[in-house]
Amino acid sequence: MPKLFKRFHHQLEKKLGSWKKLTYSFPFADLQPLAITCIVVTGTLLGVRHLGWLQPLELKAFDLMVQLRPDPGSDPRLLVVTITEQDIHAFKKWPISDRVLAKAIAKIARLEPAVIGVDIIRDIPYEPGNAELAAQFKNPKVIPITFIGNSEYDRALPPPNIPKKQIGFSDLVLDPDGKIRRQLMFIPDEESTPTSFSMQLAFKYLTSKNIKTKVTENKELQLGNTVFPLLRSKSGGYQTINSQGYQIMLNYRSPKNVAKTVTLSQVLEGKLDPKLVKGKIVFIGITARTVKDIFSTPYSASFSERSLMPGVLIHATATSQILSAVLDGQKLFWFWDEWQEMLWIAVWGAVGGCLAWRLENTLSFIVSAIALGGLLWGFTFFLFTQQGWISLIAPTLAFAIVLAVIITYKYQQSKQQQEIVMKLLGQQTSPAIANALWKERVHLLQSGLLPGQRVTATMMMTDLQGFSTISEQLPPEIVMPWLNEYLSAMAQEVQQHQGVINKFTGDGMLAVFGVPIPRTTPEEIAEDARLAVSCAVAISSLLPALNQNWLARGLPSAKMRVGIFTGPIMVGSLGGKTRLEYGVIGDSVNIAARLESCEKDRQEDTCRILIAEETLVHLEGKFEVESWGALPLKGRHQKVNVYRVLGGEISGKQK
Repeated sequence: MPKLFKRFHHQLEKKLGSWKKLTYSFPFADLQPLAITCIVVTGTLLGVRHLGWLQPLELKAFDLMVQLRPDPGSDPRLLVVTITEQDIHAFKKWPISDRVLAKAIAKIARLEPAVIGVDIIRDIPYEPGNAELAAQFKNPKVIPITFIGNSEYDRALPPPNIPKKQIGFSDLVLDPDGKIRRQLMFIPDEESTPTSFSMQLAFKYLTSKNIKTKVTENKELQLGNTVFPLLRSKSGGYQTINSQGYQIMLNYRSPKNVAKTVTLSQVLEGKLDPKLVKGKIVFIGITARTVKDIFSTPYSASFSERSLMPGVLIHATATSQILSAVLDGQKLFWFWDEWQEMLWIAVWGAVGGCLAWRLENTLSFIVSAIALGGLLWGFTFFLFTQQGWISLIAPTLAFAIVLAVIITYKYQQSKQQQEIVMKLLGQQTSPAIANALWKERVHLLQSGLLPGQRVTATMMMTDLQGFSTISEQLPPEIVMPWLNEYLSAMAQEVQQHQGVINKFTGDGMLAVFGVPIPRTTPEEIAEDARLAVSCAVAISSLLPALNQNWLARGLPSAKMRVGIFTGPIMVGSLGGKTRLEYGVIGDSVNIAARLESCEKDRQEDTCRILIAEETLVHLEGKFEVESWGALPLKGRHQKVNVYRVLGGEISGKQK
């Protein structure tokens, strides 16, 4: 056994080379596999991200973070007059007539709003009342809409004879998944610069507050002290969007409670509170779902109509965002530069790799992985609450993929190393013991020692009778091979019975049953005792055949004695790295040795097996034994009840 563990330690370090440095001296480790994995995975993800394949997932993450943000409630500067299904039924007509719309605008205008936005296309007359509506549109506080569309066939013209500076386009920008996350503020062209509906309303309101407008050196819009950052094609999680025109990210206020609302019928019936109108921005728009002026937003869990938002509320959201940024100091969405995004992704790939490379304990690894994943998502969401949108899916994938690759690599490496260890130990101990040593490799490779532990085990001590005489009569070149044949047969039986040979003492050996795997339950301790006695019986049965073979070859025959005792011992490494052995110490070892040498003249057959009562109690009558009574053993004050084992596992009775 000492040779086994010394050889295990030294050959393991020799075979595995830098394993100790690799696992336990991280700063000096060979990081080439880790570096290559991080570079390859990060580079691949950056390529995939550049192609836009991660954009759908990034947009879903964006939607999730929008939904998780707190709802600040409605904007008190806005009022939305909704045309509902009930209103359409009441007027029995859609589109509503110009006269109905003109009456509504007139009633609202008398309450002194800051501006009125009419989110209803009126490119053709809907009699009666077209002249009345045209008169209302002459009010500079009334902003009608036009729809530009993608071509002339899509275009819906504004009401006739309206100045261009009084018209806003109602076009909304759809993302590739059909959701609205961006606000188009201007569409520069050669003839004019059309302004969005929400921007026109915000301009009117801010002008009344003496807010100045200018364009910065970077050609970005500035209202008062607020600069509206231009959205680029690769901002945040975007990669493949059309960013033409002056676009910004749309900062949704609430899924439903964007502004106070009243119905068109309430306005016409005079049930409108003047306080809701005076000095406010008033929208008039359709919310009836049968008209289909509804859109998918980050709040839309699906594309069902109930989860969609009316266009007038989206325009109100866009207007509220502009007002909140200029008047309330609310932050607008900001983004990292592309090189910062790339570094962010690479860092999380490295974090995942280092975690998998460094941690060995499974529980610590799982807890750390969850904690780091939570840190990544938590930090990204925190920035999002501060209006910062950075990539989330790409760094998450980098973290997870590098982590998985390194775990796989280390598993394969560990498997190869375990095969080396099993090869080193396979011929000298049982597979169970070899696996136990492999599990304790942390201690062996760190300190060269197995930790000491107190266990209850069964010791088996053997010795050849008359070996000194044999050594005297025969030359050593004959004695050595003969002794090796004997010890090899003994060792094979010990291994088959799950024992460990602790040491060879010339012609004898000490075998231990119950180490190094701790055996704690009474059933396990009893099983070790039965295995030890069964091993001794098997050796006794084997010895006659060995003797017959030796005598036929002109070699001496052998007789042996066996002492077996079950009791507490301390096991662990003894010595240091230069001289290491697996120590088994305790009075139980001494008793087993004294049983083996007890009354040497009382030997009737080729193999005498003596056990103490401490072992007998575990045999459950499965072996035939003969009591020798309480005998004094050398070096002990108290007598020991000794029994001789007569036969194998039968239902014999004690004699």
